Amino acid sequence: MYNTGLVRPYHSLITLFQHFADVFIILLSLWLGCKGMGVTFDTQYSQLGLLASLLYFLFATHQDIYESWRGQSIRDEILLVGRVWFEVLLVLLAVGFALKSTEYFSRKALAFWATLSPLLLIGLRASVRGVLRKMRSVGRNSRSIVIAGAGVLGLELAKLIGESPWMGMNIKGFYDDKLDLGTKPIHNLDLEVIGPLKQLPVDIHHYRYDEVFIALPMQAENSVKELVSKLADSTIQVQYVPDIFTFNLINSRIRHIGGFPIISVYDSPLDTVGRIIKRGEDIFIGGLILALIFIPMLIIAFLIKCTSRGPVFFKQRRYGLNGEEIWVWKFRTMSVCEDGYVIHQVKKDDCRITRLGSVLRKCSLDELPQFINVIKGSMSIVGPRPHAVAHNELYRKEIEGYMQRHMIKPGITGWAQINGWRGETDTLDKMTKRVEHDMHYIRNWSIWLDIKIILLTLIKGFINRNAY
Repeated sequence: MYNTGLVRPYHSLITLFQHFADVFIILLSLWLGCKGMGVTFDTQYSQLGLLASLLYFLFATHQDIYESWRGQSIRDEILLVGRVWFEVLLVLLAVGFALKSTEYFSRKALAFWATLSPLLLIGLRASVRGVLRKMRSVGRNSRSIVIAGAGVLGLELAKLIGESPWMGMNIKGFYDDKLDLGTKPIHNLDLEVIGPLKQLPVDIHHYRYDEVFIALPMQAENSVKELVSKLADSTIQVQYVPDIFTFNLINSRIRHIGGFPIISVYDSPLDTVGRIIKRGEDIFIGGLILALIFIPMLIIAFLIKCTSRGPVFFKQRRYGLNGEEIWVWKFRTMSVCEDGYVIHQVKKDDCRITRLGSVLRKCSLDELPQFINVIKGSMSIVGPRPHAVAHNELYRKEIEGYMQRHMIKPGITGWAQINGWRGETDTLDKMTKRVEHDMHYIRNWSIWLDIKIILLTLIKGFINRNAY
C-alpha cells in the first residue's frame, strides 16, 4: 500500500483559505503603510484596498495562481505573483488618473504598500511550499505514480519528475509492451518496467497507485484508447501526456471550447492583459525617447538633406502583426530606396551607402524614426526585427515556422539583436539563428524580458560590427 496525498481532499478549503489570506495581506499591507506614514486609514483607502483585492483575485484566477502548483517550481510561482501584482498596480494607476484621485493618497504610504504586499504574498506561498516540502521529505503528502510508456516521452517525463523531488511524486515504474519485465530504461534512476500495458489495469486493483501518466506516442492511438477504457473501471487518476513536444511549440496551452479540450500548438504569448501592458510600455518608453531624440533627429534630417540628393526618410513595406503589411520608417542612408519584389541586402562596403549613411547605420541612428511607428502602434520597442516583404517571401519557404515570428508586433530591438544576430544575413544559417532567437523571445515574453533587452541594447546594442 502506497501513501496518498494528504492535501488533495482538502484542496477546495485550502484554495478558499488562500483567497481570504491574499485579501487580508493586501488590506493589512495598506493599513501598515498608512500607519507607518502617519496617514488615516479612511474610507478612500479601504475602497482602494478592496478594489486591489478584487483585481488581484480576478487576475490571479485568470492566470491559475490558485490551481495546484505541485508540478511547478517556486520560481515560476513567485514570478507569476509578481506579474499579477504589477498588473493590479497598472490598472489602479490608470483608474486613479482617469478619476483624478491620485492626489488624495499619500505617495509614501502607497509605495510602502506596493512593496510590502507582493513580499507578503510571496512569503505566504513560500511558507506553504516549505511545509509541504517538509511533509514530502518524511513521506507524507506524496503521490505514487506509474508511467504507461517507456519510450522517449515517458523517459523524459520520468527524468523530470526524478530530478524534482519537491513535486512529491514517487514513481513506482513503467508499463510498456516493447521492453522486458525488469528492464531499467534510465541508468541513473532505479526504475523498472513492471509489466506490459495490459497488466496495468490488473495491478491497480492490488496496488494503491495514485495516478497513471499515459505517455505513449501518437501512433499508439489504439493502445491509448484501450488502456483508457480499461482504467475507467477504477478510481485512479489518469493523466494523458500528449505527444506534441516534437512540434516547435509557441505558447502552448490547453483551452476549452464548448466543453472540448483544445491544445494550442501555435499561439500568441500576449493575452488581453499582456497586450495592454506591452502597449502601455511602448507608449510610455517610446514617448519618453521621442521627446529626448527630437532635436537630434532634426539635426540628422538637416545633415542628410545637405549631404545627398533624395528624401530624408526612407520607408519600406514590411510584415507586421499577423503578417499584415506596414510601412517602416528609417532615415535614408543609401542612394537608392528599394521596395520591390527583389531587394539586395546591404553588404560590407556597399557602394549604395552614403558617407553619412555609413555613420548612421553603424551607430543605429537610422532606426530612430521607427519610434514614430511605435507610437502609431504598428511596431513595438522590443520584438522580432521586421524584414522587407521580399525577404519574408523568400525565407518563409526556406525556414520552417518562419512566419510564426509575426505573431507579435515587430520591434526596433530584440533578443536576436542583442545576441549578435543583426546585420547582413548572407547565409540561410544566419537567418535561421535569428529566427530561433525571435522564437525564444516569443515563447518567453514578459515585461521583465523587454526591460532586460532594452537595457542590454543601451549598453551594447547600438554599435555592432555586423551593422553596415
